[in-house]
Amino acid sequence: MKKLTHIGTGILLIMSTMACKKIINIDPISNVGVNAFYRNYEETKAGLTGCYYGLQKPLEYEWMLTDLRTENSKQGVANSSASINFEFNELDMFTLNSAHDKVYQYWLQTYKNIRSINYVLKSLGASYAAGKTSLGEGTAIMSSAQKNQLAGEALFLRAYHYFNLVRLYGDVFLVTEPVDPEQSKRITRTPLAACYQLIIADLLAAKDLLPQTAYSPTANTDVGRVSSWAASALLAKVYLSTKQPAAALPLLDEVISNSGHALLPSFGDVFSINNEMNKEIVFAVRFKAGGFGLGNLMANNFAPTSSGSAIVNGDGLGYNFPTNELDQAYKTPATGAADNRKAVTMAKYSSKLYVKKFISPVLVKFDAENDFPVLRFSDILLMKAEALGFGNSAVNLINQVRERAGAADYVSGDFSAGFYKYPLDASNPNALTDEALFINALLNERRLEFAFENQRFFDLLRTGQAIKVIKNHFALEFDSHYKAYRPAFTLAELQANLTEEKLLLPIPQRELDANDQIKIIQNPGY
Repeated sequence: MKKLTHIGTGILLIMSTMACKKIINIDPISNVGVNAFYRNYEETKAGLTGCYYGLQKPLEYEWMLTDLRTENSKQGVANSSASINFEFNELDMFTLNSAHDKVYQYWLQTYKNIRSINYVLKSLGASYAAGKTSLGEGTAIMSSAQKNQLAGEALFLRAYHYFNLVRLYGDVFLVTEPVDPEQSKRITRTPLAACYQLIIADLLAAKDLLPQTAYSPTANTDVGRVSSWAASALLAKVYLSTKQPAAALPLLDEVISNSGHALLPSFGDVFSINNEMNKEIVFAVRFKAGGFGLGNLMANNFAPTSSGSAIVNGDGLGYNFPTNELDQAYKTPATGAADNRKAVTMAKYSSKLYVKKFISPVLVKFDAENDFPVLRFSDILLMKAEALGFGNSAVNLINQVRERAGAADYVSGDFSAGFYKYPLDASNPNALTDEALFINALLNERRLEFAFENQRFFDLLRTGQAIKVIKNHFALEFDSHYKAYRPAFTLAELQANLTEEKLLLPIPQRELDANDQIKIIQNPGY
């Protein structure tokens, strides 16, 4: 039976988990101070496992702040009177203000888990100062190897949260140790460069603290916990996001050569609930069905409305509508090679598109088993292509991902009408012959490979393509979708909503209003 455990002023799930089987044992500990609880390895590991499950709640909102603000998703019911759809509209069309509830909820849930992670790190003696994360004496008694393992995992989780926060909100509040409410009111926003300095320091420490054990689905009884390879992969993405491709490249090479991770032969098998934490998954947020309160909501959230049990038991809410533009981006000709990712990623019900990738059978509503991938091996390959830049080596990496998706060697005919690997011969008119063509091909591949994995918005930001791509999306779907809204607006008015300033979310208004100690500066444009 699920029990909630009170740790200090927060609520934390305390679990002893065999992650490969998702066996959960939750013991109650009531009215115990944090310092009194994190005394040894078992207690600290249990607290850290609660932090892993603390990754789940932000994912309830993350797609709204990422995919919904790209050309992959839209609010699919023009002129809906449902309050949630008004909120989706504001994100979809970049008309939100600082009081937006879902912007606040993501912020709140993320910082709640950072707080829990900081308690774990404090017990392990982890500290951050002068751009370096170090490990000293902590209150929890355990072996050096045990301390290194837990600290490495916790540092990755903190860096993961802050990496998402800075990409969405810009300068954020950098909190690296537990603080009480009054102390928190004296913390102001930290400049972006300093935030990234912490993220990089945490991931460098995590990479070195965690053992470099090659992936094995049977030998590791803690499948699903952070590995050194996950820390290297996330650090490489941070380096790409901060325009340091040369620093990313050796990290990616190390993961490719030594991690034991690889592409699965079948794209669909990557997401099967019967094949979780497979060789392709470098890191994922884990969910557990069965009435523990740890199931994935996406199956029912993303299934189409009024579908009854045709798609998933308990009907769907119809969130996260795929765009017609994405539907047409997959090459699926009637004859010849077709992109097999589309049938795994999305489908139609009663003429309406819906996200299929994270739908699995449920016994009760909002309790699906699907894990949510954060880092996959295909991401490693495509990040390496990005770090290398234009050239045959990078194109080969894109082709490796395309080939798994069903692409054939190009021989002749209309290249755009089928699904082919890119020719490497520069004299071929369909070859990628310059950096601009290469970046377009790379972004397209990432879009199709990681659709609805909350990566598209960050990819567009990182490559400087967001404004151009999203405004083009507004133009392509204006007549079929946005034109139906009332009161009516023009395409020019819709496109004018999107500015460089609006690529960042506002700092939640509640944070500004609640602080009676210092004035918090809002992001421009809000």
